[in-house]
Amino acid sequence: MSDTRTERDSMGEMQVPADAYYGASTQRAVENFPVSGDGIPAEVVRALGLIKASAAAVNHTKGVLDDEQFKAIGQAAQEVVDGALDDHFVVDVFQTGSGTSSNMNANEVIANRATEILGGRLGSKLVHPNDHVNAGQSSNDVFPTAVHLAAYTACVDDLLPALWRLQESLTEKSDEFAGVVKPGRTHLMDATPVTLGQEFGGYARQVELAGARVQAALERLAELPLGGTAVGTGLNAPEGMTEGVLAELRRRTGIGALREAENHFEAQGARDALVELSGACKVVAVSLTKIANDLRWMGSGPRTGLAEIRLPEIQPGSSIMPAKVNPVIPESVTQVAAQVIGNDAAVTIGGLSGAFELNVYIPLMARNVLESIRLLARSAENFARQCIDGIVADVDRCTELSERNLSIVTALVPAIGYDRSAELAKKALAEDRPLREVVKEAGVLAAADVDRILDTMRMTQGGVL
Repeated sequence: MSDTRTERDSMGEMQVPADAYYGASTQRAVENFPVSGDGIPAEVVRALGLIKASAAAVNHTKGVLDDEQFKAIGQAAQEVVDGALDDHFVVDVFQTGSGTSSNMNANEVIANRATEILGGRLGSKLVHPNDHVNAGQSSNDVFPTAVHLAAYTACVDDLLPALWRLQESLTEKSDEFAGVVKPGRTHLMDATPVTLGQEFGGYARQVELAGARVQAALERLAELPLGGTAVGTGLNAPEGMTEGVLAELRRRTGIGALREAENHFEAQGARDALVELSGACKVVAVSLTKIANDLRWMGSGPRTGLAEIRLPEIQPGSSIMPAKVNPVIPESVTQVAAQVIGNDAAVTIGGLSGAFELNVYIPLMARNVLESIRLLARSAENFARQCIDGIVADVDRCTELSERNLSIVTALVPAIGYDRSAELAKKALAEDRPLREVVKEAGVLAAADVDRILDTMRMTQGGVL
């Protein structure tokens, strides 16, 4: 038997692997785009399967598909959703910018598998990829719809739960460390006291707001371009088809927010919703970087750094220095953040590069946005589980640093003035003595008032002492 079979499309014949479900259009794309070796994200493949199954259901009600075609397409499309046909999605992600090659890849795979289900031979087109599987659709509305659907699902199922898990972990540490006073720091220099709990509470709020930004972007992402067909006019989409397909998608996915675009020319000419979501992911990356770097600073040591906290020791840190342990989880988080920020830069370029009725950077944008979601979700969950949950405060070290912190002199300003306070702080620094001792010695206040005003825990509550 031959290793190949002959398939045809509008440009002529192509030889494809004999057992492949894809056809001539897909094979052309394989040969045209030998670029990265990576296909479109699996999430987009699943979403394409959902759209094709939903469209088949509506086309059946409109008489476009007979009972057998509808059932066969539905079964084949469900196999795409289930991942059973992943090996047949072979087009490189760096392809035609509309995603036409991947849409045709889906059409051909589903058509050939449906043909096989009906007892036909591959390539015989008992089910036609364009006339049946793609009926009432265009790559220009289907592919961006699949990307929106994939990104929405990934955010809801993966990223947001991971962020809430991280927020919960940070909140628990905020409560645990509420009584641990330490120096605040601005410009990396000593500042007035804070509690370790207050710092972790700030981190928890950062993550909460990061999640809220992602959630806000989902509102625009749920507005789908489906129904615009080629340029936004809806040519060849039967009346009621879009409403029917969206109803099917809501039923199959459980995402009630999915809706038709208010303006199909905006929805196909621009990819602003993906740019917005990518931007939200960038903010998440920025927040996680700030938190991770703070923890690296506070955990530095163990003897010659700040050493205010101890991070979990999870692996040896050096191939040459025995017993060295490094903050490897925060380092991993910051590397993920760098990748996400880089992804966002490419998504931004993709978003601003649309022309007239179509953006032609959609596969790139899909790849980067979905990678950012996936990396952030895994990294945030790992950050919580392998780092935050196991952090321990070194209370003695924090107390020692609080007492040596000359910025506590700030609390004296209302009582003795800025200039006198500065003078005493400089004296304490020059003589390497505790500020409390120098102030008492100066006799500017009663000893009891000095102790009351220089109560570092009270300073963390604000107000005049």
